[in-house]
Amino acid sequence: MLTVDQLREHVSAGRVDTVILAIVDMQGRLQGKRLSARYFLDEVVHHAAEGCNYLLAVDIDMNTVDGYSMSSWERGYGDFVMRPDLSTLRLVPWQEGAAMLMADLVWEDETDVAASPRQILRAQTDRLAERGWTAFVGTELEFVVYNDSYESAWTKAYRDLTPANLYNVDYSLLGGARVEPLLRRIRLGMEGAGMYVESAKGECNLGQHEIAFRFADALTTCDNHAIYKNGAKEIAAQEGMSITFMAKPNQREGNSCHIHISLRDGAGEPVMAGKGRHGLSPVGEHFIAGQLAAMRELTLMFAPNINSYKRYVAGSFAPTAVKWGVDNRTCSLRLVGHGPSLRVENRVPGGDVNPYLAVSALIAAGLHGIENELPLEEAYTGNAYAAGAETVPATLRDALSLWEGSQIAKIAFGDQVVEHYANNARVELAAFDAAVTDWELFRGFERM
Repeated sequence: MLTVDQLREHVSAGRVDTVILAIVDMQGRLQGKRLSARYFLDEVVHHAAEGCNYLLAVDIDMNTVDGYSMSSWERGYGDFVMRPDLSTLRLVPWQEGAAMLMADLVWEDETDVAASPRQILRAQTDRLAERGWTAFVGTELEFVVYNDSYESAWTKAYRDLTPANLYNVDYSLLGGARVEPLLRRIRLGMEGAGMYVESAKGECNLGQHEIAFRFADALTTCDNHAIYKNGAKEIAAQEGMSITFMAKPNQREGNSCHIHISLRDGAGEPVMAGKGRHGLSPVGEHFIAGQLAAMRELTLMFAPNINSYKRYVAGSFAPTAVKWGVDNRTCSLRLVGHGPSLRVENRVPGGDVNPYLAVSALIAAGLHGIENELPLEEAYTGNAYAAGAETVPATLRDALSLWEGSQIAKIAFGDQVVEHYANNARVELAAFDAAVTDWELFRGFERM
């Protein structure tokens, strides 16, 4: 990580010539500008930069779409302000001569852009700060590695790609070694960008791996998650390879993004740990109860795409039942750790998740449980897939309906945010409903 003065020294010595100013869009992707380092130091540090406000009102293909109140043809597609968060300034080791930092989105009058993922998360962490609490978060993001370049994969219509491993390499040191040159580049690159890498391991799908990072406060973790995800793709591309974070890229195991969360007070003491059941405090019990109560209504924040819901398959380690358990991987919520390390793992999100929105939903759900002192049901000890319990929504359409009708979401995020992300889901559903898929062609071209 860099201070502005350290960046200035790098620029003077000719080591840095470019500064990337990044925001996070609705899909969790980095968008922004590459600035000359001199211009950044002379102007942007003091006066910010601007970007078209359509960046939070387009589909995944960057097409303008209707239905967004904050940005439209009628409103002229003006600018919002990209205000640099100087605490996020860092080097980008995998890009020669580059540094980068994140930006907060505000309007010209300095009010927050309510639908900005980073601002949504700040609003929820502010709610915790009112109680003197800080959320600490870790994300475990899986991906599948292919020996094909991104351009080759596109040209082949993503068919007949060659995974970097041809068999299940879950925890396999031999399987990991086959991909170690790429994984090592990613790990070292992220270390050089100020992140604390813990480990790398193989996963179940062919060519599937995970790199884990040490937990941090919620905003720092989400910033690091977004930068890592973008950077890993860039490094893979430089190696002539490709990686995907799709929730369900094929019929085998999907890519998960398990999210761990705990709360600490101003003295750094755990808030959720205590002398109650399973080492929980009353606050910890209410927090988990809130997660269960709000999970179905807030699933849109954990599973934002059509493909997200293909991952929820019984017996796949992707959860279906709205249940919690102690170190039970069949449940949506898994309690892990002891004492100061006690935390809740939410297993619902996939690799396609926008971490800012998901963590915002976790905080909002937890506060719902705490504020209403919701009682916590007994931990589930068996196979939650066979529990006969309520399940997470089965489709994006189901999740959208629950989100639109959720009082929990409206109270936590406000009507503007609820409608904004409901419209995003409606846009995706309309695009999917209009598409003619390979499944339809193979099923019906000759035989129907």
